[in-house]
Amino acid sequence: MGAMRARRPPGRHRRAGEARQVTYREVIAVKEFRALWYGQGLSLLGDQLAQVALAVLVYDRTGSPLATAAVYALTYLPSIVGGPLLAGLADRFARRGVMLACDLLRAALVGVMAVPGVPFWALCALVFLVVLLSAPFSAARAALLPEVLDGDAYVIGSALQNMTNQAVQMIGFATGGALIAAMGPYRALALDAATFLGSALILVSGVRRRPASVGTSKPSMWSMTTSGARLVFGSRKLRTLVLFAWLCGFYILPEGIAAPYAARLATGDLPVPVITGLLMAAMPAGTVVGAFLFSRFVTPQRRLRLMGWMAMLSCAPLIVTAIRPPLAVVLAAWVLSGIGGAYQLAANAAFVQYVPAERRAQAFGLVQSGLMAVQGIGILVGGFAAERLGPEPVVALAGIAGVISAAVLAMIWTESRDKTARVPAEAAA
Repeated sequence: MGAMRARRPPGRHRRAGEARQVTYREVIAVKEFRALWYGQGLSLLGDQLAQVALAVLVYDRTGSPLATAAVYALTYLPSIVGGPLLAGLADRFARRGVMLACDLLRAALVGVMAVPGVPFWALCALVFLVVLLSAPFSAARAALLPEVLDGDAYVIGSALQNMTNQAVQMIGFATGGALIAAMGPYRALALDAATFLGSALILVSGVRRRPASVGTSKPSMWSMTTSGARLVFGSRKLRTLVLFAWLCGFYILPEGIAAPYAARLATGDLPVPVITGLLMAAMPAGTVVGAFLFSRFVTPQRRLRLMGWMAMLSCAPLIVTAIRPPLAVVLAAWVLSGIGGAYQLAANAAFVQYVPAERRAQAFGLVQSGLMAVQGIGILVGGFAAERLGPEPVVALAGIAGVISAAVLAMIWTESRDKTARVPAEAAA
């Protein structure tokens, strides 16, 4: 796990039975967390800008909606395919080094994309490689965070990162188009390349070096992948927590059909693009609120007890779309769904607790790949069904299926927690 820190992060001196709530100020005071947090926010903002720039660039080049959609689909495929294989690099090598290498390589690749005249096929190949490198980077960052923060500090840090992700996403959607119009897509891509360099500089200056988790032994990538799969899916608790995480496929689906839904909701008061933007921003806004409330005002023990109920809340509000309500009601329902999605903080914290530190990167990589897969499949199925049934019943059906799945997982989780609680009591007797 590396050398002893000169300054321990919040919560490190607590006994196992204690569970004090940590404040945001305490977490932000940790230098290494600030470096991870700032670097993440910087590169994510550049990525949001690059996504809009890439869509504009491809559509201007080809005039084809299909080509534009195909390039967007490339942002899912590499993580699904490469995540399980490449995430293990963050266990095989030093995690900070993996993050730095990924940042520098992505800066170079996006820099090439920013050169005018790059052929379309080369642009697609570059997009694939850039997204492929995000798998080991994300796995390394996810595995490093519990080494920087532990206990409730980890949950608060995760909440801050989650809120930052959602806020940056909203800002990117709101301002990306205007910035692209002002600077052009190539300059926007160059700015994205600069954010990767900035992230690398922040990591070098703010995160200390740690040795590789696996020590001197270097198992093959395939053996690490299969071992990680056995770890994650061989444990009932971990398997349940992973399924809780993948439940997002149900409540993310509406964002994929926001545009056709906006066309149904338009009454002439607001343009369809504005309604689309409001719908796409509703769940991220709810997630920011939910993450803050759930992490700040709910105790660590109560978060685990509420996880199942919150998971059901993430899907239940979507059912209201079956009665074809007006825009204001739909927005309120989607914001409430986003608030319910804060249960992911508790699932993430529990997952970290049950996974050995030296295998976290591989485990996180597998979960992340599954997340990308369920989101991509959910959006694809939702779009296919919306063409035949309309967006309202599809969103409602996603909500119903999500509530049923969440209820089943909640019962399994409660049973497994009760069994764990009984074992120490019986041993003490």
